[in-house]
Parts: sequence; C-alpha cells; structure tokens
Amino acid sequence: MTRSTTADAATAFYRPTPGMRLSRLALRTTQRLWPSLAVRVAFRVFGTPLPPRWLRRAPRWGDGWQQQAWPFEDGGLTLYEPRREDDGSPVVLLVHGWGGQAHQLLALAQAIDRAGLRPVLVDLPAHGASAGSASNLPQFARAVEYVAARLQAQGRVLHAVVGHSLGANAAAYASARAMTAPRLVLLAPPASARDYTRFFAQVFGLWESTRAALQAYIEAREGVLMAHFEPPAVGPRIRAATLVVHDRQDRVNPFAHGEAFEREIWNARLVPTEGLGHRKLLADPCVVEEVVAFLRTA
Repeated sequence: MTRSTTADAATAFYRPTPGMRLSRLALRTTQRLWPSLAVRVAFRVFGTPLPPRWLRRAPRWGDGWQQQAWPFEDGGLTLYEPRREDDGSPVVLLVHGWGGQAHQLLALAQAIDRAGLRPVLVDLPAHGASAGSASNLPQFARAVEYVAARLQAQGRVLHAVVGHSLGANAAAYASARAMTAPRLVLLAPPASARDYTRFFAQVFGLWESTRAALQAYIEAREGVLMAHFEPPAVGPRIRAATLVVHDRQDRVNPFAHGEAFEREIWNARLVPTEGLGHRKLLADPCVVEEVVAFLRTA
C-alpha cells in the first residue's frame, strides 16, 4: 500500500472525532511511559469495529428473510437466509468485510436467490447483530470455516463462498485450508493484513517498534502469522474456481491487491471495474450479474 493510499484509507476509517483524538493522545502517551501496556491497549482498539455498536442502525431485512444466532468463541454469529422451504438448493455463503455487516451484500444475495441458489449471509463476531465487542482477521477465517463446516454437517451442499474486503481475505485463507466449496468469489480483497497495522499505527501516532510489537502480539494470541493470509501463501493452495472483482479506484485496498490474488491462484479470473470504489461494487448491477453468472457456471 502506498503512503498516500494508506493515508486515504486511514482517514476514511478512523475519522478524526473527539473520541478518536483522545484515544490517539492516550496511546501515544502510554507507549512512552509503559510500552507493553500500549501494545495491549492498541490490540483492543485495533480489534474494535467502527462505528461502535451503540451507533449502528439495525438494517431492515424484510419479511422475506429469516435470522438465527449461533454461539461462536467469546461472541456469536448471526445468519440470514430466505424465508422459504429449503429445497436442497446449493448454498452460497456471503461474508462481509471489516466494519461491515451482512446487509451490505443483500442485493447480491437476492440475485443469487433468484438464480436458484440459496444465499446464506453471516454477521461475523462483533459485527452487525452478532455478539462480541472485538474481532480480527484470524477469527474471521475461523468463523468462515466453522459456518461452512456446520452447514455441510446439516446436509447442505456448499457451492460457493463470496467475501468482501477482509471477509474475502478470510474466505481465501479458509479455502486454502479445509473448506471445500468449488467456487470462490473475492470482492476487493486486501493482499496484506500487515498494511492494516501500518495505517492504524499512522493514525494513532505509534512508533514502528510499537506497531511491530502489536503485530507479534496478535500473531502469538491467534497462533498464525499475518503473512500466512497473503496471496503467495494462500493462492497456490486454493483449488476452487475463483473470481476476483476489484475496482481500479479502490482507496482502501488498491487494485494491485486484486491482481496479486489473480496471479497466485492458478484458476482465478480478475474482473476490473471503474469508479465503484471499495463498497459500491457490492450492489452494482454489472458486478452482481458477473458474480451470479460465475456461480451458475457448471
């Protein structure tokens, strides 16, 4: 991620509110006086989705959708699927990104439903309606694996997983491991989880030593290195037919990140878009049509 793109992404996500400025001051002061405590505080702040839960407006799903809550680790998962009889149609699991929620993928889910597949959307821990106050990429990946495995244990046929942003990164990692869905769709995936620690450190004025300690702390707690989520690590192990959709003007995850996944996954195809940015592509009719056509391919 370039310096300017990092600054853009940081500004878009960590808006300069009074609370954010106070947190920045507290973290910068703590790293000088008590570095180890600063790392633990940074871990908590880094893992807290924004906006805070009490500021989030619950979306309206309508009568056509049913909801169920599953316990998961120290939080929970909330799943949504069409309120109609399950006729055994192949399941498409849809996963949102960091700070997002399942409802952002509703337009795509509705199109998937009309195409004769059964969409199942999930609010990941600490996001949307799901329980929890903090999460991270490794937990995202574990949640994707868990939901996929549990659906299959229920006798469902898992046809595909569709992920946006950090959810795409989690889906790619899960696909490289035990998840056996034959189709994978990555929408605006990030190529490096470490970039998120870099722009977090930039926003909060953390030294590189503090940022590196934060990364090591996350890796030790979660039992996985951040590098293991990057395209060179996951790409060669993905066997699912893969569609990557990425906008050339994405200011959160640069277009080069989508290219990296296409390059490393042996049967991936990249569809570039123009002018949709990071989130508008989720409901863009052309993107929806492209994804549904890919999912329906035998």
